[in-house]
Order: sequence, then C-alpha cells, then structure tokens
Amino acid sequence: MNIYAVIILITLVITTALEIWADVLNLRALSPKLPDEFKDVYNEDEYARSQKYTRVRTKFGFASTAFDLAVMLVFWFSGGFNWLDLQVRAFEFGPIGTGLAYIGILALGLGILQLPFSIYSTFVIEERFGFNRTTVKTFILDILKSIALAVLIGGPVLALILWLFQTAGTIAWLYAWLAVTAFTLVMQYIAPTWILPLFNKFTPLEEGELREEITRYAESVRFPLQGIYVMDGSKRSSRSNAFFTGFGKHKRIVLFDTLIEKHATEELTAVLAHEIGHYKKKHIIIGMLIGIVETGVMFFLLGLFVSEPALAHAFFMDHVSVYAGLVFFGMLYSPVSYLLSIGMNALSRKHEFEADRYAVRTYRRPESMISALKTLSVSNLSNVTPHPAYVFLNYSHPPMLERIRHIRHVAKEKIPHRQKVRIGVKDLF
Repeated sequence: MNIYAVIILITLVITTALEIWADVLNLRALSPKLPDEFKDVYNEDEYARSQKYTRVRTKFGFASTAFDLAVMLVFWFSGGFNWLDLQVRAFEFGPIGTGLAYIGILALGLGILQLPFSIYSTFVIEERFGFNRTTVKTFILDILKSIALAVLIGGPVLALILWLFQTAGTIAWLYAWLAVTAFTLVMQYIAPTWILPLFNKFTPLEEGELREEITRYAESVRFPLQGIYVMDGSKRSSRSNAFFTGFGKHKRIVLFDTLIEKHATEELTAVLAHEIGHYKKKHIIIGMLIGIVETGVMFFLLGLFVSEPALAHAFFMDHVSVYAGLVFFGMLYSPVSYLLSIGMNALSRKHEFEADRYAVRTYRRPESMISALKTLSVSNLSNVTPHPAYVFLNYSHPPMLERIRHIRHVAKEKIPHRQKVRIGVKDLF
C-alpha cells in the first residue's frame, strides 16, 4: 500500500470508530427518568417507547455502517475498482461516456446494496413505531424518480465536470467551480416548481384562521410570501415538519399536513416565525456562501489529485483516468468533509438559537413555541437527553431542553422599542 491508501484506510477506520463511540455514549446517556420539562406532554410509556426507538435506530445504524465499510474494503482490496474499469473500457464509449458509465455503475451498485437496509428501515422499523405510511408502490416510484433525476440532471453536470478536467488544464477546477455554483443557484428556483412536486402534492392553504395568522405575522415583519402551501407528508410518514422553498422574492411556506393536524394556530405560526428568523438573520445566505467557498476549495484540491498516478495505484488501477480520480479523491477528501460537517453543525446550532430568539421577540408567543417543540419531540419520538459528544458530532439543532431553556431566557429579556412597533397593533394588547 502506498501513502494514499494508508491515509484513506486510517481515516475510514478513525471516523467509523468515532461515530460508533459517540453512538455508544448516546445510548448510555438514555435515562429512564422522564425530564420534568416533558411531564406535561409525555407519559411514562411513550417516553420509554421513544428511548426504545433510539436504541433500535442506533443498533440498525451499527449494522448498516459495518456492512458498508466491509463491502467497500472487500471491493477495494479485491481489485474491484480496476476490474470494473476494464469492463467499461472494453465498450469504447469515449472518455466522457466511459466516465459516466463507470461512476453510474458504482452509484447503482451502491444503491442496490443499500436497498435492503432502506426497505427494512421503512417497512420494519418505521412501521413498528407507527411512522411509516409509505406503500410499496410509492417506495418503488420514489426510487425510479430519483434514478431518473440523477440521469437527467446529474448526468449532464458530471459530464461537464469530466470534460473540463480533461480539456481545460490547470484552471479546470475554476471552471468546474463556477459551473457547479451556477447550477446550485439555478436549482434554488427550479427545485420548488419542478422537482419537489414530482414526489409530493402541494396545495394552497385554505382560507381560515391559520392562513390569516401566518399572513398577518409575515406582514408584520415585512416578509414577502408568494404562497402558503400544504404538503401531503402523510403520504410517506406520520412525522411532522415545515420548511421554506424558493429564493429572493419567490418565497413559499410549506407545512406538512401532519403538522397542521397536531398543532394549534399559534404553535404553527411560532414555528414559522423561527423559519422566517433564518431568512431575516441571513442564515440562508451565509450557509450558501460557505457552501460555495467549500466547493471551490474542494475543486481546487481535486485539480491537484484527480490525475495523480499514485492515487490510482492505491486502488490497484491499471489506468489513470479523470473519472476514477473523481471517485478516489472523494475518499481522500472524506476526512476534510467530515471535519467541515462538524463545524457546519456547530454554526447551524448557533443559527437555531438566533432564529429562536427572533421568533420570540417578534411573535411574542414563547409558550406556544415551546409547546410546539415539545409536541414535535413527542410525535417524532426524539431523544430528549442526547450525549454532548453525539450532539457535537451529529446535531444540526441544539438539544430540545437547551432550546426550551434558551426560549424562556429570551422571553424574560426586554424587547427593544423598535421591535414592538413592527409587531402590529393586535400584539400590543
């Protein structure tokens, strides 16, 4: 093994061991005692059920991770990457066609290997705990649609990247970075209108108290809305969620139908006030800019390693190629990506606190927000006592108890006069 093989192998083992260590600590942190904060929404049986769900999902994760790692190592050290390359080259598709076939077959093979785990997760674990509402037909159609999108959208983007690195020389990374950045920005507009409706049905929220309250709040904080929609989330799961789609002046609020079923009007508006807080605090823009910079750094490093013979030899390749280099660089870059994800999670947790603060100070319904968060925790069987190490490595949101304490602290703070004026006449009485 050369130095690249050693680096990749060591980082694979370390990151896997780190994740398992955090999972074990998280399981040990599960306490049979129900936290006082949740005694008004959880009964002992439901709380025990949530802990059982955490244990089942974690143990399932152990099996999935071990299987993926074992398959990858066997394929690697048995010469699988080189064997596949020789098979694809025999068809003489040309550099771009061969690259698309090589990466496509690897992706398809990985998907097939992971399919049993996806089926078990959906139709056994999620079914067992009352979450699953996905039919076999919907499950199969989702897979077929995802493959079609990967071919129709991902294929041309990948072909462009391969072509640039084969023809543009030392500045190929720059062209690739600009192209992917442009594609990402365009998708901000295309995805809500053309892609998401392929998987779910979106209908305008009917007139009534909820629509009036959301509209009133959005106007009070000068947040332009193109529409408020309900998504048939119950088509696949009983879990609840809400999110924004669109960009610029074309923002849309999307509520899961399951969310509307479980929450009062003020709770739903408080949740959306939090989401609006992300926009007002520029969190969306900050995340996008960080992503663009990270992508630029990744493509720059890719330009240095994509045609490196030693990297190809680490995987026992007879030929050096751009397409195989892309695959192998992804493995070499994985520890950098892992560290960056930890940093992004920390930033995301900070942003969540800021969005909570914004929601409390503008909507001024802290107890409604707390009630909504508690209900979401119960309905999703969330772990309310995660271990700090697991939170540090994996959580993009602060633990629920920390968020509740933070919301109550903010609620006691004095609201600046200019914010009171912008809230609206109704809230002053």
